[in-house]
Formats: sequence, structure tokens, C-alpha cells
Amino acid sequence: MSNPQALIARLGTVMQLAFVPEDVEGALRYWTETMGVGPFFKLSNIVVDAAKYKGEPAHIDFSVYIAYWGDMQVEIIEQHNDAPSIYKSWRGEGREGLHHICIVVEDMAEARAISLEAGARVMQEIWLPGGGEAIYIDAGGGPGSLIEMICFPKESYAFFDLMRDAARDWDGSEPVRAVG
Repeated sequence: MSNPQALIARLGTVMQLAFVPEDVEGALRYWTETMGVGPFFKLSNIVVDAAKYKGEPAHIDFSVYIAYWGDMQVEIIEQHNDAPSIYKSWRGEGREGLHHICIVVEDMAEARAISLEAGARVMQEIWLPGGGEAIYIDAGGGPGSLIEMICFPKESYAFFDLMRDAARDWDGSEPVRAVG
């Protein structure tokens, strides 16, 4: 194959656009008021079984805000501590805009192998309670070149369906809703 990065497209389609803005409240206002995307569901201080950044253990304290725009998920990420991470390095560089895209994969071992074959580097790994796993790879390129791949137990995706359904009937009220 002439373009080894095209291998990654075999893993699935993009289902999420993710941002790590300096002004989280401003980003939420933009997405809800200007773009009409919502409601956002806030998952505060995500608990993980383990995390690694560039192969080293990482203790990242972060929250995410997730909403749907049709079938596309929009995620806003807020890191609360100074632990090394892909979010902290992004903010440390003063970057804005698209941080990463996300693909749901069925086999994380295959996703890792294809990423390696494409010449991508694993930047961050997260293991979630209940068996979920996410990796973030850098396939090279320009802004937003990070790619997240997630693999969760099938029942875990039901929450995505709930958020998508809420977006279909959203009347603009309660733009941010706490979960848990």
C-alpha cells in the first residue's frame, strides 16, 4: 500500500471530534449556543484502572463533556492536575482546535498492530473499570493528528445511545448535565 497511514481507515469510521480548550465554559457555550449541539453530559474526574503517557504510568485527573451532533460525538476535555498527558502537553503548547478524532474498534490488539504497521506511536493508554480500553496514537501530520481508539464491552455503548437520543429531542434546556 502506498500510504501506510491508510491502514488505520480499515479499523472503522470516525465517531468523535475532541477538543481540549483553554476556556472550557466558552467552548461549551459555542457548541450549545452557536452550533446547537447538546445536551453535554459531564463525566467528572474520570476514574481509570491505569493510565500511561508515553509508556510511563500517569495519574491524570480529568473530566469530559460529551454531546452528539447527529451521529457525531463532540467531546470537550478538561484536565484538573499537572500530570503529564496528551491533554497537558497540548495546553502547554498553547494549542487550540481539534485535539483528536476517535474510532470505535472491536479488537484492540488488532488496532495496536495496524497502528504500529502504519508507523504511528502510542502516546497515551487508558484502561477503564469493567474492561474498557483507549489508546491515543500519533500518526503524524498536522493539527488534530492524534487518533483515539476505544474498545469497550458491548453493554458500555448503551450510554452513547442514551446521549445520542437526548440530543435528538434536545430543546436547548439544561445544556450541561452532570452524570453520576
